Amino acid sequence: MNPAVTASVVRRVEPHVHDPDVALGREWLVTNGIGGYASASIAGLGTRKYHGLLVSALPNPLGRTVMLNHLVETVVLDDGTRVQLSGEERTGSRLSLPGVEHLKEFRLEAGLPVWTFQLDGHVIEKSVLMPHRQNTTLLLYRLLEGRSRLRLELRPALHFRHHEGELTTELQPNYRYSLGDVHEITCDNGPATLRLRAHGTEVAFQQQAEELTELHYRIEAERGYRHEGRLWSPGVLTMALPPGDTVALVASTEPIETMNAMSPEEAVAAELERRARLLRRAPREARKGVAAELVLAADQFIVTPAGRQRDTARAWAEGDEIKSVIAGYHWFTDWGRDTMISLEGLTLCTGRTQEAESILRTFGQYVHDGLLPNMFPDGSNQGLYHTADATLWFFHALDRYHARTGDDALLARLLPTMVHIAEKHIEGTRFGIGVDPEDGLLRQGAEGYQLTWMDAKCDGWVVTPRRGKAVEINALWFNALRVLSGWLQYAGRTRDAEQYNRRADQVRESFNQRFWFAQGGYLYDVVDGPQGNSAECRPNQIFAVSLPHPVLDRSRWAEVLQVVRQRLLTPVGLRSLAPGSASYAPRYFGNLKERDAAYHQGTVWAWLIGPWLDAWRKQHPGDDAGARAWLDGLVSHLGDFGIGSVAEVFDAEIPYTPRGCIAQAWSVAELLRQLLACRPAP
Repeated sequence: MNPAVTASVVRRVEPHVHDPDVALGREWLVTNGIGGYASASIAGLGTRKYHGLLVSALPNPLGRTVMLNHLVETVVLDDGTRVQLSGEERTGSRLSLPGVEHLKEFRLEAGLPVWTFQLDGHVIEKSVLMPHRQNTTLLLYRLLEGRSRLRLELRPALHFRHHEGELTTELQPNYRYSLGDVHEITCDNGPATLRLRAHGTEVAFQQQAEELTELHYRIEAERGYRHEGRLWSPGVLTMALPPGDTVALVASTEPIETMNAMSPEEAVAAELERRARLLRRAPREARKGVAAELVLAADQFIVTPAGRQRDTARAWAEGDEIKSVIAGYHWFTDWGRDTMISLEGLTLCTGRTQEAESILRTFGQYVHDGLLPNMFPDGSNQGLYHTADATLWFFHALDRYHARTGDDALLARLLPTMVHIAEKHIEGTRFGIGVDPEDGLLRQGAEGYQLTWMDAKCDGWVVTPRRGKAVEINALWFNALRVLSGWLQYAGRTRDAEQYNRRADQVRESFNQRFWFAQGGYLYDVVDGPQGNSAECRPNQIFAVSLPHPVLDRSRWAEVLQVVRQRLLTPVGLRSLAPGSASYAPRYFGNLKERDAAYHQGTVWAWLIGPWLDAWRKQHPGDDAGARAWLDGLVSHLGDFGIGSVAEVFDAEIPYTPRGCIAQAWSVAELLRQLLACRPAP
């Protein structure tokens, strides 16, 4: 790696790296900007069905597909001793990881994973990267120290399947392996061709097909899924590893011309330069240290979706390009809500205003019946629209974008869309979303649907339906009316602006009358629900203070913040439900139903640290040191779980174990946004 680029952006994982629980429990992630990725544990083993060295983002309806699952890496010393760098060995119930025993260090350089192995006087460095916007993975090996050259043996193992596919799915029939400078692996009815090319000296291939059976994916077992699988391997690639030299294996589903366009050295240089440009574009205070790590982590979520070719063609015809945000790795696709909440942190705080503009334009084209899509299922061209808040977050995202950039052209382009959205909400749209003419508040709810961000659903059971008038929905509605009024006034449409301001005034008056729960000193979570008003103490009330246009009377801010601080705040975010509630769950663990029952019933969400600090600053202006202290827990977490990124959720009680996705867009976005909002710590 290039020290000039990476000097200030290195994260090392050294303590306890030889502990199998640490090596298997911490994961790395590399992405390619089109939705594909490479990921595994730092031990080199797949512990999830989603893990793979090449998960290609293929055109719909294929979606993300695991093409190269695993690589058994073996080094042969000059005396014939064989040392395995990855893989596992089992003796009865005892598990050993031969590679971990030789692992000296794991680190991220400029966000890219690097392993250093020490064996019998030799030091070997391994690294992984994906060229931007290619379904290609490079694995590089360099002999840094050693008295003699070694031989490297690489056994590729695979099971072509969708990354959500069951591990127990039968292996495809008739895998075929063709030899050449570029080796090709195909099978009957396969999703694509996997191409492999070794770059080095004395390259040879030993055809020795076999199945790797009884592979155990331990995180899938913890999550209550089928967790035993098998892989097929065609044989072993071998090459010399001389002192000081770098050799590489390239795995790709791209055409041969594309994967051969650059040498491995050129591909490394190009990717490091791309990452250096990301840092140069970022604000000065985000070019080193933790903030720089988060700038690079943010890059993993911003994508040009590879699958939606129709949308791509339409955008190209307009001289544009579709852009979106992957909500989280490994299993999320792009979600409207997550995209709009994340937009400020991922793009505006990183100097990527052009991508922000493209994201807003892209989603502006997806508005239907006054609603933004909730999500795009993997492999599908059609969005699902069952959301009451994603559309309202669209107003917030556009507001933050225009305030940062002053881009009047995009505002003018999207203003008719925003007015249309507001009118559809006033007259009523799908899923029971519409304004109650009696009080101006926004209600939502439809049987069998989960429309707010608390959206867990399992086997038809909507865990937190929150039907009625939800507190954060109305805080967002008020904020949307105020910003829309401001835009219309800015455009010279004074009469229309006054109309929306009057509506906002009505919402504010009704909100403060209806949502205040005097007995608890905080806000109802839902009013006018099927069972009346819900007094569950949840973090959703914080948005009544945190948004740019707070709907809650200032006289009540202190009480709400005090309750949130005492009952919901943790070192890694806010609990989704206060302890002591009937449905409170302290751990997010177990099978799908058990996890869904806990998902928004106590489980801590990291992204909520953002609105908490927005509200805190309004009550404590200028207290940057106090605000910065609330971020220490998440900053410390960057060396855990998904290395260099921020988890989706955490258990609600000490030790606040990270759970869910290893890298979540809004978690990263809100941590970075708040870090940059604080003056640098002394």
